Amino acid sequence: MAHVNHIEIAAVEEALDEAALRQRACTELLRQRAIELGLLAADDPVPREGALSEAASQAIEALIAQELAGPEPDEAACRRHYEANARHYAQGERVQVRHILFAVTPGVDVGLLRQRAEGHLIQLRASESAAFTEAAKTLSNCPSGVEGGGLGWLTAGDCAPEFAKELFGRSEIGVLPQLLHSRFGLHIAAIDAREPGRLPAFEQVREAVAQRMRQLHQISALRQYLQTLAADARLQGVELQQATSPLVQ
Repeated sequence: MAHVNHIEIAAVEEALDEAALRQRACTELLRQRAIELGLLAADDPVPREGALSEAASQAIEALIAQELAGPEPDEAACRRHYEANARHYAQGERVQVRHILFAVTPGVDVGLLRQRAEGHLIQLRASESAAFTEAAKTLSNCPSGVEGGGLGWLTAGDCAPEFAKELFGRSEIGVLPQLLHSRFGLHIAAIDAREPGRLPAFEQVREAVAQRMRQLHQISALRQYLQTLAADARLQGVELQQATSPLVQ
C-alpha cells in the first residue's frame, strides 16, 4: 500500500508502475494543500483508484493558478524563445512513422511489459530496417502491425498529443532511443523520413510563444512546489524526491 499523510493512494491489489504511483501521490499532495488553503471542503471524498471528485479537480486548478502565477513574458523574452525554438513553431511538419505498440490493458503488469518492450527496443536499434517490419508483425497490438507497423505520413494533428510531442520538432531519423508513452500503451517508434514545416513570422505566433513560456514557467514552478509539499509530507510506499510526476511533464 502507498499513503500520503495517512491517506491511502493505492491498494495492495492495484498493479501500478512507479510513474502512475508518483502521479497519484502528487495529485493527493495538491488535493490536501487545497483543503488546507480553504479551496476545497475538508470532507471531500478520498479518491478511489485515482479518481478525483469534480470539486477536487477544480480546487487543484484554482490552487495552481493562485500559488504558481508568474510574470507575464515580455516581447524581448518571447522573441528570444521563438528564435531558440524555431522548430517547435514550424507549421506543416510531417514525419513518416512506423511503430510497435505494447498495449496497456486491464490487469497487465506494466513493469514487466516495459521490460519486454525495452528489450526489443535495444535489439531493434542494432538491427536493419527489415527487422522492425517483422517485429511489428509479431509483437504489435496495433492493427498496423500486419503492415509492418507503418502509419504513413503524419502531421501533429493526426496523433494523440502525448505521441506527437515525441515525434515532432526534432531531428532524429531511425528507431527512437526511448519508448514512447501514450494513452494506448508503450511504443517503439521509427522515423523513416521527415519533411520540415514552414516557420511563420514571429508576429503570427506571438501569443502561442507567450502561452508556451507561461506553460514552461508553470511546469518549473509546479515541480518546485511539489518538492516542497513532499518534503513536508509523510509518505509511505512512494518516492517523490525529485517530484518528476507526469503531472508536470
